This record gives sequence, structure tokens and C-alpha cells, in this order.
Amino acid sequence: MKSMKLAAACGAIFLMAASAVVAAPADVTVNWVGNAPAIDTGVSWGVPWPQATVQKDQSFALKGPDGKALPLQTWPLAYWPDGSLKFSGFATVAHGAGQYVISAGAGAAPAQAVAVRRADGYIDVSTGVSTVRIGTRGADLVQSITIDGREVAKNGRLVGLVQQGPDPDDHLAVPQRAAFASKIEKVTVEQSGPVRAVIKIEGKNKLVKSGREWLPFSVRLYFYAGESAIHVVHTFVFDGDQRKDFIRGLGLRFTVPMREEVYNRDVAFSGQDGGLWMESLQPGDLNADPRQVAGQKIDGGRFYGVKDKEQLAIWSDYKLTQPTPDGFDIVKRTNADSTWIFSDAGKRSSGLAFAGDVSGGLAVGVKDFWQSFPAGFEVRGAAGNAAELTAWLWSPDAPAMDMRHYDTRAHGLGATYEDVQKGMSVAYGVAKTSEFTLYPTAAVPARSQLAAMAKAGAARALLAASPAYIHSAKVFGVWDPVNRSTPARAAVEDKLDSVLSFYKQQQDDRHWYGFWTYGDYIHSYNFRRHVWNYDHGGYAWDNTELGTVLWMWTSYLRSGRADLFRMAEALARNTSETNVYHMGPMMGLGSRHNVVKWGDGSKEGRISQAAHWRPFYYLTTDERIGDVMREQLQADKAMIKYDPMRLAQPVLPQDPKYPGRIRIGPDWYVLAGNWMTEWERSGDSKWRDRINAGVDSILQMPYWLRSGVHNGLNPDLGGNKIGPLKGRGSMTVGYDPATGKLLPIPDPIEHAQVPVLYNLSTIQGGAEVMFELVPLLGRKDFATAWLQYARLGEAPGDVLLKDKATGTEGADGSYVEKAQGGPRLAAYAYSQTKNPAFAKPAIDNLVRWRGAVPRQLAGPDVLAPTSEAFGVSTNDSAQSGLTVIETLSLLGDALPQELPPTPPMPERGAGQRGKQ
Repeated sequence: MKSMKLAAACGAIFLMAASAVVAAPADVTVNWVGNAPAIDTGVSWGVPWPQATVQKDQSFALKGPDGKALPLQTWPLAYWPDGSLKFSGFATVAHGAGQYVISAGAGAAPAQAVAVRRADGYIDVSTGVSTVRIGTRGADLVQSITIDGREVAKNGRLVGLVQQGPDPDDHLAVPQRAAFASKIEKVTVEQSGPVRAVIKIEGKNKLVKSGREWLPFSVRLYFYAGESAIHVVHTFVFDGDQRKDFIRGLGLRFTVPMREEVYNRDVAFSGQDGGLWMESLQPGDLNADPRQVAGQKIDGGRFYGVKDKEQLAIWSDYKLTQPTPDGFDIVKRTNADSTWIFSDAGKRSSGLAFAGDVSGGLAVGVKDFWQSFPAGFEVRGAAGNAAELTAWLWSPDAPAMDMRHYDTRAHGLGATYEDVQKGMSVAYGVAKTSEFTLYPTAAVPARSQLAAMAKAGAARALLAASPAYIHSAKVFGVWDPVNRSTPARAAVEDKLDSVLSFYKQQQDDRHWYGFWTYGDYIHSYNFRRHVWNYDHGGYAWDNTELGTVLWMWTSYLRSGRADLFRMAEALARNTSETNVYHMGPMMGLGSRHNVVKWGDGSKEGRISQAAHWRPFYYLTTDERIGDVMREQLQADKAMIKYDPMRLAQPVLPQDPKYPGRIRIGPDWYVLAGNWMTEWERSGDSKWRDRINAGVDSILQMPYWLRSGVHNGLNPDLGGNKIGPLKGRGSMTVGYDPATGKLLPIPDPIEHAQVPVLYNLSTIQGGAEVMFELVPLLGRKDFATAWLQYARLGEAPGDVLLKDKATGTEGADGSYVEKAQGGPRLAAYAYSQTKNPAFAKPAIDNLVRWRGAVPRQLAGPDVLAPTSEAFGVSTNDSAQSGLTVIETLSLLGDALPQELPPTPPMPERGAGQRGKQ
């Protein structure tokens, strides 16, 4: 009853605050993340608002750097508890360098608005300069693209090849292969203008001969007013048998009509650093017309005739293949009965191909092209009436995609840090998202224009508010903009930068690229071998362990640096898809770190939680990452099927019989973060109520957030013995998914809940969730419990019980947690109490932390010159980075002007092992 009254009181406060939202919001300035795009670009971005400042129905206007009004579309992304807007999404078309200003008021109407018209079997989208017909059934996602009344591309569909088995070791008996193509099942108009339209197409890929349907996909098409370019976001989910189904090719294909003479038809591929390869299908001799070289119309001549012996060769088929991150080649041939000839080569193609003639064509750009190798482009039949232009996400010229685990036997946790569980190293349900940009044209674009298209398609164009403004809105938890105002702060900022710079360089030096791996980092380093542990059990790909994604996003938020945004975007895009199960019984769970991204047996919600993806969604409005966050609402059901402690602490016969069993930390923190995200996105209070049901349950437990068990059925003891669990116990409780309530499980020896300290509780994103959730809920009782956890992380039970009455125990800081999560909690305790005893352990941690001090490597010890940094592992970098950022914010003026020197680095042995 008490909690119900409190909730009602909070609701009343929220309503009062909502009614006070009357003033127009202040102007907000946004600027490009990195350089401005070289061409007009449709761009979407998000902006936060301080609580109680912007009403739901607020309209906005936008001015460009020249002061002129630009068309603007806006929509809500999230709400504060009082109903006011928390985040707004915006869309416009722009490219000019400089500042853009958002202000309250009516936005300008686009000169050529996007129009969406439904019909039987298709949807037409007109941007004012192009008309695109989207299929609602069949194979063609895009039935046609028309520019100036002329069809320049048609039959846009997903295509692929599946191979029934791995590539043979003897290279002789090639397994059977089969072609497949998209089959549309559902089409949704998510936005219909006037500035931006979004069409979502869902379906499966269907094998042409057998009719088998597999690889569910979603494709979003983005259209902007007055723009012919179409942005495409493609996701597929692997639902095959990894032992049998090997993808041999996967891509997007269009048919491009060819109407002009062959010498007025062109094919182009982009290279590196603005480079371009472009040729006519029938290129001239030494006296070639410069207009033809530029892609302009010519009249032909003697050697362009039809005589067999005097005619110049007509080239019909072309390929660019990027099999590695450091090399591509271009080949071409005249026909299927003739050989491919080498044309040119380079290192890293920026990922654009064009096919067309002087009356129109299509260019396709692929984002992160070389980074996500093996990729490629293919143009077939360009000498005929129509060419087939295919952008290959996985090139058929590469080995077949192999989703199997890296070994057929298990390896021990003690030896390889690998949590082996039978039948769990499966790819079924993992996904991959890729992005294309389609550039339909009314002619062969100039070489400079194609190079600009390639550059624009290779990276997300984004407008963003400054770190100072975003911080002023009080979103994304605890952080401050970069601050070098004192020697101490400057020294710490230098350390933070040293780690980020080290990882940025290591990504390139160590070639952390690939279709399934680009964006992720390796978990830990071997100093004897001078390599990251790419082949060593759970020490390989880090996935999201210990908040790596949050570390990178927070580093971007506080700096506004474009290079950090690109790193954060790639890391979030990769881990949100490849480490997360998007269908099947494990939907909503993720895979712990391993040699193969999905290889570890541990499947937990802490890896896949929505808290990791929120900055990506709110800053970019990316609808796909929004889908991923919403999938996490299924995580509690999966947790019941796959009890996170099923091996480390098996259920005892005498335990109470509850629907499920989870841990307060990190599992309930994960669920609370998922529900918090849906609450703010939807404004639906039922998600807040689920959180409050858990809060009420925790506050009824004797030791609040530290309630749990010390003892259990520990497999390490052998013989089904009940004894101490690993670490200092487990915060294991019962869970009812119908109500969201948590239920006590008694310690089997103490016969009651006992106080525990569980090292994983807050270092998997739990602290970051709580830093946002506690003020959002507005519950003083829960804030008291969270502050107690921060102050008394290692206090015995009698102290915790006494503190529930006094709230002042442990004032000397002696009970602050000493483990990895302790310094940030100590800093939080200081921020709430201003007691210097809590500031001390946080400051001591800043002094001890040394950042990254790389040393150069060369010669026969390594394959190529690179560097290594003693004491650096990804787990520690992520946790230390977050802790230091949060400490700088929470300590405020308690941070001294200068810090003592960092202690010298101890000698290292064979390597280091990160914490679980």
C-alpha cells in the first residue's frame, strides 16, 4: 500500500510538471559529425530536451549555415516521465558546412515533398525528382526507379547462393549449390513525408528450385524530398543449420536498362581516397574521344562499327572483388565464352559501382565495404538490352561462409576462459545488418560526382548537438564533456585518449575487420606471442563484455569526435546483431566472448541489453537498432528457459518453486534497463509499473540490493555438495514474468537470505542503468537503497540492517566495494553525501590507472610493425574508461588540482586475464 501511495504521488508530480510545460524551447545548434557531405544528402538525427521543456506537439523549424530555412520533419523518439519530450527525431536534406539551428516554430515546406501512394501489388514513392515503385509481393523489393520519366533501374531484389556443406579440402567434390532470392511477406509504411518517407519490407529468401524459405530479412528504404538517392538498410537473420547451410553469395541486384550504343555505356568502380575506375563498354583507341572518357555521349566512328575484324572489343561483364581488407582487383570479359582479363587493382575500395548509359543508370554504394570483406560488385550483360548490377555483401568469389564453431571438442574454463555448454555454440538466430545507398541517374555522372557519391555512401551523414548541450539535457546517465581545466583533469583526459587511440590503431594494425566481426575488439592480449588472443577460447572477440559499447558511446558523447562516433557506431552495429539472438528459443539473449562470435555457451541478457544500444538509437534515429532494443522485451522469457546460473548454481530440491530464477545484478538491472527504454520510447506506464514491481520486491528483502545466497550446489566441490559459491555468493532470486516481482530464495545453510557481494552485479552495465533509472523513477526509498549499495558494498549484515534505520553507517568509507565496480560507486556516494571519505577511493583509482603506454614492435617477433601496451585488455579498458569518466563527473570540485605520479608498472608475465 505504501508503494502504491508513493507511485500515485510520483504520478501527480509528473502531471503537475507536464502542465507546467508552456514556454517554447531554446534554440539548439547542430553540426556535422566530421566533414560535411560533398553532395546534398538526406540526413536524420536525434536531439534531447531537458525534462519539462518541450511539449509533445511542439513544431520546429531549421535554418542552414546561410540562414535560410530548410524543410524539416520531426517525430518523437522518447518521453520523460512527465510526458514532455525527451528526444526528438529530425530529418532534412542538406550538405553545406557550418552550423544548423533548430528553433520552435513552423518548419518550411519542401519545394518537392515526398508523396507515398498505395496500390494493389505496389507502393509508389515520389520525391519530386524520382519515382520508385516498391513491390508488396513477389521477389522484387523495388519494381522500378524512374528519373525524368525514364526507367533507369528495375527488378531490385535480394539474391544469394547456398552451398550444402563446407568447401572441400581436396578442392574436388564441390557441394551442391542453389540460388535464392527475396520473397516479400509484409510491407509497412513507417513514415510518409513530407521530408522523409520510410518503407519497411519484411520477408524470407526463397530457393529458386526447391522452394525452401529461409534467412528472414527486413529491408528499410529511406526517401528524402527533392532527392533521388535512396538509403537502404538490410538485415538478415541466420536460421539455417550451420553444419550444412553455407552461404556462398549474398547481395542486392538490379536490372539496368541499356538503350544507347555500347560505346555510350559505362561501368565504374570506386577505389581508395577518391579514386575511380571508369570505362566505356567499347573504349576508344589511342585517339579516344575525351568526351567518352568523361562518360559523355559521342557519335562513334570507324572502329565502333560492326565489322568483325575492325571493330573495337565490346566488354560486357565486370567484377570488383575485395577478398581481404587490404586488396581488391577489377576484371572484365567480353562474353561468357571468353576469359576474364585483369584490369586494375587497389587496396581498399570505398564501395561504389555504376552501370548505365548516357540516358541513365544506377550507382550503388555499400557502407563499410572493405571493412566487411569479402565483398564485391558484379556487372553482367552490359552489352545487351539490360545489365545486371549486383552489390555483393558476401562475394561468390570468396570461400563459402562458415558459421560452425572453431572446434569439435570442449575446452576448460580454467584453461581458456571458455564457458562450454553442449549444443549452445550455435549461430541460429544471429543477424547481420548492412547499408546501401542507391543513386539513380539521368546520365553517366561525372567522375568527380561518382567519387562524391562513393564518399557519401561509405559513411553515415549525421548532424549532432554539442556535448555541452547534450549534457545539459541530463540524458545518458553520468558523464561530463571533456574538461582539461586543471592539471589533474588534463592528465586523466590524456590517459583516456591514450587508450582510445591505442584501440583505434590496433583495429587497423591487427585487421579487426570482416563480415561478422568488423567493429568488435579482441578481449585480451598475449605478451609472449605478441598477439591478441584471437584463437584462445573466451579471450578472443570481446562482444559487449564489461560495457565496451557503453564506454565507446560515452567517449563520443563527451568529446563529439567523429572518429569515436565511427568506432562506436561500428561496435554497436556489430555486437547488436552478431552477439544477439533475434529469433528462436534464445531470442533476447546474447553470447559471451569467444573465438567465434556466438561460440560461448553462456547466453545471457547482460550481453544483449537495450542499455548498450540507446545512444545509437537516440542520436541517429536508426530504426533497425530500435527493433533490436524492442526485441529485448523478450529477454525475461528467455532467462527463464536458460537460467543464467544453471551451471554455476544448480537449482536445489528444497528451493522454492518459482516460474523462473534470475540475479538482482546483473539480470534484473538488465530487465529494468530494457523496460526503462520501452517506457521512455512508448510513454506506456506499464513498463514503469514492471520496474516498480521489482523495486517493491527488493525493498521487502532484508538486505535490499545485496540480498542473495552465499552457498549452493557448487559444481567445483564435486559430489553434489552444498557449499560456498564462487566469489562472494550470488544475488539469486525467484522471478515471476507475469508480474515482474522478485521472490526470495533462502541460503540452503543459513535458511534465509544473506548479504552478498557479487562482482558481476554493476560492471555489466548495471551501474549505468541505475544512474539513469533512479532519478527517472523519482522514488526516495529506492534512491536510498541504491545509495546504501554504493556506500556499503562490503558491509556485513548487521551493519546493513542498522543502516536501514540510520542511513549513516560506514561514514569512514571502509565498507566501499574494493572490487572492479567499487571506485565509481564510491564517487557516486560522494556526489550524494559530500563525504570526503567516499571521494578518496575514487581518487586513488584515478592515480593507479595508467591508461595505455604503447611500445613499438617490429622485426621477426611480429608479422608487421605494430605496438602493444602492457596492462591493457578490453575488459579493463571498457570498465576503467567508464569508471574514470563517471568519477570525473561525480567528484566535481573534490578532485584535487593535481594528482600524484602513477605508480610504476610491475613486470608482466606471459599475459593477463580479464575478469568475467
